[in-house]
Amino acid sequence: MGKFTGKTVIVTGGGRATLKDGSAGSIGYGIDIAFAKEGANLVITGRNVAKLEAAKEELERAYGIEVLPVAADVSAGADNEAVVQSVVDAAIEKFGRIDALVNNAQASASGVTIADHTMEQFNLAMYSGLYATYLYMQKCYPHLKETRGSVVNFASGAGLFGNYGQCSYAAAKEGIRGLTRVAATEWGPDGINVNVVCPLAWTATLEGFKEAYPDAFKANVHMPPMGHYGDVEAEIGRVVVALAGDDFKYMSGETVTLEGGMGQRP
Repeated sequence: MGKFTGKTVIVTGGGRATLKDGSAGSIGYGIDIAFAKEGANLVITGRNVAKLEAAKEELERAYGIEVLPVAADVSAGADNEAVVQSVVDAAIEKFGRIDALVNNAQASASGVTIADHTMEQFNLAMYSGLYATYLYMQKCYPHLKETRGSVVNFASGAGLFGNYGQCSYAAAKEGIRGLTRVAATEWGPDGINVNVVCPLAWTATLEGFKEAYPDAFKANVHMPPMGHYGDVEAEIGRVVVALAGDDFKYMSGETVTLEGGMGQRP
């Protein structure tokens, strides 16, 4: 029996990605695995249906859980309330409950300065990150209230430290941190705790960036003091599971940096 056996977790951006060695290659998929090992049934969302179906196949085969993949994209011009509500409705129809929500999905135009940013690029970050987080929290709230559940949102050192060329990404992530703190205040009486994780992990995206742009990688991506980049399951996903579990119910409104020592701040 795992800590989440019989429980249901929604993970946005939960499609399968792998590194060249075959290990988990995205933070969302690392989170999927960590919850699956604890017996959770999963609802995973994303834009890439093939990645969602691949995650479902592997997670169900390896861990004996049930996975509901739902294609969903919060974006400018879409009926985003309906998009998110359809995911929540599907989760309730399939599993009858929601015990944790993990808002991991985010897209952005990294490397573009404020002066050169377009509204389309800014909207990409805001809709996929801040607006999606807000809507998933709002639509899941009645069900999380019933289960006295948990929310784990994702922010970034880009917002904490003002990374060059990441204005829309940083703005979205700092908005998510503000939203998280308000929810911690408003939802505390309902037994719902809401926290933020800022991760630095080795992913397929980072692996591809290193190969395609070695000079830019060397200039912008630095090795953490711990001497390695985070493992998406063991060092990111497991922390998310802990924050969503009973042991951390009294923690709420906090930002946890998982950056191997690079996330230090006053």
